[in-house]
Amino acid sequence: MNSRERVLAHLEGRPVDRLPLLPITMMFAADLIGAKYRDYCTDHRVLVEGQLRTAERFGFDYVNTMSDPAREAADCGAAVQYFENQPVALDEDQALLTDKTRLASLGIPDPVGGGRMHNGVQAVALFKDKAGGEQWIEGWIEGPCAEAADLRGINTLMLDFYDDPAFVRDLFEFVVELELRFARAQVQAGADAIGVGDAAASLIGPRLYEEFVWPFEKKLVDGLHALGTRVRLHICGNTRFCLEGMGRLGCEIVDLDYPSPVAEGRAKMGPNQILLGNLNPVITLRHGTVGLVTQAVTECHRQAGTRYIVGAGCEVPRDTPAANVLALRDYARAHRPSDLGAERAAR
Repeated sequence: MNSRERVLAHLEGRPVDRLPLLPITMMFAADLIGAKYRDYCTDHRVLVEGQLRTAERFGFDYVNTMSDPAREAADCGAAVQYFENQPVALDEDQALLTDKTRLASLGIPDPVGGGRMHNGVQAVALFKDKAGGEQWIEGWIEGPCAEAADLRGINTLMLDFYDDPAFVRDLFEFVVELELRFARAQVQAGADAIGVGDAAASLIGPRLYEEFVWPFEKKLVDGLHALGTRVRLHICGNTRFCLEGMGRLGCEIVDLDYPSPVAEGRAKMGPNQILLGNLNPVITLRHGTVGLVTQAVTECHRQAGTRYIVGAGCEVPRDTPAANVLALRDYARAHRPSDLGAERAAR
């Protein structure tokens, strides 16, 4: 059973030889091949090399196109800052929609028109050429709240929820259409799944999430499924207030960051939702020992039950010791989904 077959079988509830392993790596992958992070973000060939080498070195079951949240916003015309060896950043002081009336005339850029989205699509196509059939290929898009914050400015958007809710809904409609176009191009290029990053959604309360964000996340997820792809939802931060809503979206995989206990995710989302995570990327994975990493992932697996994928709560930090990442690999290789509490029993 190769990596792609393993992930697909696990998502479909069929038997697998071991747990899938899908940690997020970006700067970690760039460092592995000695690349500047600016090149990793802007040259799909560098990203693909970093992901393939990382997957091979650490036994990952997938490759991923994620590099930064600015692809879509940059192609829309947003002011973006590039750094030699740090992630791309959006300049909130010059947010594209500082004047919100500009939304009415803002066009959706062509995802294969030569911009940064096109670079992401090219990464998928190169993955397909080099690893298609062997590795699970995951494309990436921004979620409604995250992309709206990129275009409007996150602080201004938070005020808009109260000051101009109609504008927020119009902006979210624009974002969903934008992201579905980007996702369609990635699916056509060979992506097996699309990851949705909606980090800004963790910064609002339960009422605003249910009233504004959830309906558009649901529209996006349903649109992705209509494209024939699978969905991985990743919301960084503390999502305890919206776990039940995240479970109602119908995503194949839901990531849990470390502030959101796996047991709570399971209780709120039911027995069938596949959960991924939620090791603390810094305290446990970067600063911990191999023993601590193994203990933590064992407990995550126990709390999640059989519908579980091994991974950290968020991105693996760039200077994480290789031995700690290999501890994730070793746990995944040694356990089937049903091997709950095996490490505890062995002790």
